[in-house]
Amino acid sequence: MTDKVVPCFFLVACEPSGDLLGARLMSALRTITNGNVRFAGVGGERMQAEGLQTLFQQSELALFGLFELLPKIPHVLKRLHETAEAVKKIKPSAVITIDGPDFSFRLAKKLKGENIPLIHYVAPTVWAWRPGRAKKIAKLYDHLLAILPFEPPYFEKVGLPCTFVGHSVMEQGADKGDAARLRAELNLADDTKIITVLPGSRRSEIKRLAPIFAETLKLLQPLTGGFIVVVPTIPQIHDFLLPYLDEWPIQPTVLLGDQKKYDAFAASHVALAASGTVALELAIAGAPHIIAYKLNALTVMLYRWLIKVKFANLTNLLLNRAVVPEYLQDDCAPEKMAKGLFELWNNGAARAQQRQAFTQVKTMLENNHMPPSQKAARVVCEVANVKLP
Repeated sequence: MTDKVVPCFFLVACEPSGDLLGARLMSALRTITNGNVRFAGVGGERMQAEGLQTLFQQSELALFGLFELLPKIPHVLKRLHETAEAVKKIKPSAVITIDGPDFSFRLAKKLKGENIPLIHYVAPTVWAWRPGRAKKIAKLYDHLLAILPFEPPYFEKVGLPCTFVGHSVMEQGADKGDAARLRAELNLADDTKIITVLPGSRRSEIKRLAPIFAETLKLLQPLTGGFIVVVPTIPQIHDFLLPYLDEWPIQPTVLLGDQKKYDAFAASHVALAASGTVALELAIAGAPHIIAYKLNALTVMLYRWLIKVKFANLTNLLLNRAVVPEYLQDDCAPEKMAKGLFELWNNGAARAQQRQAFTQVKTMLENNHMPPSQKAARVVCEVANVKLP
């Protein structure tokens, strides 16, 4: 079979989270085409493990703050030009940009009019802030892949076809934890109460939240009759996190790796987490929890002006009610959080109500039980007019 009849997809993932989405999408595309597919583009280690020969290292596009960004602008613009030229030379069946809107949208603008289908994976959160972005995106892309069920109407009403493919958290195995395995590994009795604590995956989050979480646990301990604390984390921040944990009144057990994290979720009586994707993982795992977050005052003022949603937690947003208690800003205080955790700890009905709500969330994000990557792959092939065997 000649290369001319083998579809080629050009993927661009600017961040590690996009690298994971891209790798899963590549795997699904290979599956549904019976391996009759080629890939090109920009990605990280996971996409390279799936066979992508990246044009350059994904880390070159990892831009964080204003002062870090300014010196890199000429280099990033050079990479943008190189990427666009590579697409024009390869003439792939479709281009799929994954998250990373700053780079992705500029690339799409350069490729508009090249008669190559342009698809973006992960809809920007126009429902939360800057709704005017939907019109701008509609001018750039042929199709959008959304990870939340309520997102498509925001884009369809401005003329951009959008498909809800399901949330990637559904493929991560958060609901496959084994409580008995964790208890055996830590040599814990069946009746030992476990609290899973997740103080964030960014250094700024840990610096701000770890001391508050420590004091919360100190206040909670005498109310409960005792518990052990486990802290799942990732290798990238492990060494940064440890000095903060050394100051905790209850020395936690640190767990590395997703499987141990999900085992901890399954074993938890309750959990305390920084607001973010990990809270959604807790919900998928069925682990009762509260969330907390704190930012500096100026950032909060800006967010309150820009953001137009009632809740920070995605479970609460999806169900449009306060299922998971949110302790944000002034409420992110040890006394308030210890009280909230104890209420959840001591109230079996409240924990059961959370689990029931989490089941609803899981159903909403499953998208008819088809893995998100497979649904995304089928939409990509449809938009690219690639016939499946």
